[in-house]
Amino acid sequence: MEKSTTLSPFHLAIPVSNLQRDRLFYRDVLGCEEGRSSDHWVDFNFFGHQLVLHEKTQEANPRAANPVDGKQVPIPHFGVVLTMEDFKAFSQHLQREEITFIIEPYIRFEGQPGEQATMFFEDPSGNALEFKAFANLDQLFAT
Repeated sequence: MEKSTTLSPFHLAIPVSNLQRDRLFYRDVLGCEEGRSSDHWVDFNFFGHQLVLHEKTQEANPRAANPVDGKQVPIPHFGVVLTMEDFKAFSQHLQREEITFIIEPYIRFEGQPGEQATMFFEDPSGNALEFKAFANLDQLFAT
């Protein structure tokens, strides 16, 4: 596939167990702008991408994890690559909101190709989110 020079927004739909509670989390805690909605789903502008919360009874499902840089990274997870400045401001905002982190903000792969700031936390329905930032965005896919 040919690489594009422009970035297209992604669309992601995720299950939530309580639409109203999770709506407040994404809108009021994370600061996402709300879009269209119904009684069973709601769209959000998730850092320029379309995130849709669909209310669904969730089955008990223990979270899997893989070791990365000495930490247990939850799978599945999703998130956004921010600028380093935005990452720092957002992580400080989340700390003021008293978010419980799965992996607290830190620098991963320090001094190596792909060095990045990263943090993981869950929404109220248990969906794992990762936000990261690169000092040099050209290293996003560094090996």
